Order: sequence, then structure tokens, then C-alpha cells
Amino acid sequence: MSGDNVKNVFVVGLDEANLPTLQAVPGADELRFHGLLTVEELQGGEVSLPTVVEKAQRVLDAFDGSIDAIVGYWDFPVSTLVPILGERYGARTTSLESVVKCEHKYWSRLEQRKVTDRHPRFGRVDLEADPPRLPDGMRFPMWLKPALSYSSELAFGVGNEKEFRTAVAEIREGISRIGRPFEHVLGQVDLPPEMDGVGGRVCLAEESLSGVQVAVEGYVHDGDVTVYGTLDSIDYPDSPCFLRHQYPSMLPPQVITRLHEVTERVMRQIGFDNATFSVEYFYDPGSQDIGLLEINPRHSQSHAELFQYVDGVPNHHPMLALALGQDPRMPHRQGPYAMAAKWYYRWFTDGVVRSVPSAEDIARIESEIPGVRIEVLPEAGQRLSDLSQQDSYSYELAHIFTGGDDEEELRRKYDQCVAALGLTFAEPAEGARG
Repeated sequence: MSGDNVKNVFVVGLDEANLPTLQAVPGADELRFHGLLTVEELQGGEVSLPTVVEKAQRVLDAFDGSIDAIVGYWDFPVSTLVPILGERYGARTTSLESVVKCEHKYWSRLEQRKVTDRHPRFGRVDLEADPPRLPDGMRFPMWLKPALSYSSELAFGVGNEKEFRTAVAEIREGISRIGRPFEHVLGQVDLPPEMDGVGGRVCLAEESLSGVQVAVEGYVHDGDVTVYGTLDSIDYPDSPCFLRHQYPSMLPPQVITRLHEVTERVMRQIGFDNATFSVEYFYDPGSQDIGLLEINPRHSQSHAELFQYVDGVPNHHPMLALALGQDPRMPHRQGPYAMAAKWYYRWFTDGVVRSVPSAEDIARIESEIPGVRIEVLPEAGQRLSDLSQQDSYSYELAHIFTGGDDEEELRRKYDQCVAALGLTFAEPAEGARG
């Protein structure tokens, strides 16, 4: 292969875990991946968007070669950085406005409402009001969340007035970390009258949806919406925390068709184009209702191995193909396994990690159990409550990917991995428990 054919792909927030799946896409031998800022630089501490844009531009300006694509698969600020940089460097991306219409949960609901009624009742909560009040016509149980958050940060399920007030106080305290830089982005797009004065530090209340959680992944190519996969999300018993994502979905075909139809209408309404997306829903088997939870203006990097195991190609493929002006179509059921799952091994109390397996230990487990991949998150000696970007209810210890012929095989491989990892914990030094 001559060096002339190599395309330079800048990945905003390139991480070690995703490099193998990026390198597994068709034609990857003609792509050179360049990391553009680390995940920590992008999402750690108080986010300053002008600083992050400036840092990224310094890297791109100093690059001595062609900038053929700029891509990313993380939430804010990565999702907004991609179109901002894309416009400045002539790379193919969806518009900044379409990304913000997905990311800003309140604006997103206003757009969804124009083309579907498949969403929960919602309203804004005034964070300055004392005491805070429920939006008109809404009742418990409900979720409170900032207009913008990631990894369920500052998202609270509330069932009564007392929990409502506690959640509002916590959101008020922490909303500026992401809300302030998001207002910088809002200043760069034309806002409709219904968004006048809303801003980025707004708290949204939504009535709780119930049933089975499901994710729809797809892309828009020159205005044409394609859905390439539907996945089930299964929670831990009596908990809002994910136990696993499983692909393909076990829902009836007619339900999947309805999910696809709503997704197409909403993505067209938002004006999304030449990029990948992931839309999360709830399906209630009793009432057969579907409810749109949220729209992510990116595919889920969490699912890359699942598509690789089942379809033969990771879902990074359409993201890269669209950015490079190539055919984004995904193969179907060309992988080695009938089903695949991403498991979240979690701990529900605080503790200090005593020991973690070495890279060699993990490689050995992966070679002994075919069709698994393991990422351990904490380091030895780390306190779980110090881990970054955790939800409000639990601590993630490891992500375990399994491929198999049926659910039973997926579960058996997961149990084998958990046993083999042998993670142990000590009480926190103060004796306090989370």
C-alpha cells in the first residue's frame, strides 16, 4: 500500500479501549488514527469550551498532513467539538445546531413534540425558586436532570416532595460544571423563540417511563435515515443501573418497526445529517406504549464489540465512513456469534480496591474464555467514590463483553469472568459507607 492512500482521522478523545475496535473497521489499514485531546482533558473538572477548542486547533494547525476526518464518540463537549472543528477544517460532520438539539434535553423535547407523542410529560424546574415547585400538571414519580449531563451525572429519580427538594438542591449545586460551558455553545447557534432565556443551566422534570429499556442505533446519510441495530438494556434487579446491553433486541418485530419509524421522524425533524446517532426508549409490554427517553448525537462506543461479535464489524464503521464520504452500510449477522452483551460489573457501596488483575492476568482470562473482552476501571488502592463520571447509585468496576449462541452462554461467560477477576475491597478508611 502506498503512503499516498493513507487518510488521517482525528479522533476527539481517542482512548485505549476503543483503538482495537477502530482498527477492526473495513479498510482500517488505509486509515491513520490520531488522538485529539484525552478524555480527561475533555471531561475532567470544570469544562472550558474555548480552552478545549483552542487546544484542539493548536494540534490540528501543527499537523503536517491532510486532515481527512474529525470524529468522536463521547458526549459533550466531544459531540459539539466535532462539528465546530469540522466547520473550521472542512471536515464532513452534521451541523452544530442539530447536535445541540439532541444534547439540550429541553430543546430536544420541544423538537420531538412536533413530530411524535411518544415521549413522557416534561417541564422546566426553576432552580432559583424557594421552595422549588413541580411543573404544572406533572406528578410523581419523575426524573430530575440538568438540560445537559453525561453518564447520568446529576440525574435523580424522585418519588415525593422531600426527594424532589433534595435533588433540586444537588442539581443547583453541580449544574454549572457542564451547564456554563454549554451556554457558550448555545451562543453559537440560532435559537428559536421557544428557547429564549432558557440557557444551559436549566433543570428538566420528566414523568418516569416504565418497561423495557431499548436503544436504537443508526445514521443519516445525505438526508436518508438508516437504523442498523436495536439493543435491549437490562437493569440490575430493583435498580435503575444497567446490568447489561444485549444485541440483537429480543422485542417483537412489530415493536422494533415502530421504534424505527419514530426514530426516523425525529432525526429528520432535528435536521441531523452525515453522522451516527443512538436513541434510547422504554417499551411497556403491558400497555405496548413506547416512550422516547433521549437522543444521543453519536453512536454508542459501548456497543462496538457487540456489533463486531454479531454483525462482523464494529459500529465505528458508519461514523468513519460518513466522515470520509464513503459507503456507511453495516453488514448484517456476519459475525461469529448469534448474540452479544456488554455487562457492567458494579458495586453498590463505597470501598477501597485492594487489588486489581494485571494486564497479563486479563489477557490470560480473555484467551481462556473465547468471545470475551474485559476492561477493569479502578486501580489498586483507589476509593470507589473517587472514580469519575459514575451515576448517582453505584460504582462501575469492570465492563465485560461476551459473545455467545444464547443468553445462557452470555451469562455463563460473564460469571466466569467475574470469578476469574477476583476483585476485593476493604472498608473506606473512615469506616463510612456510600
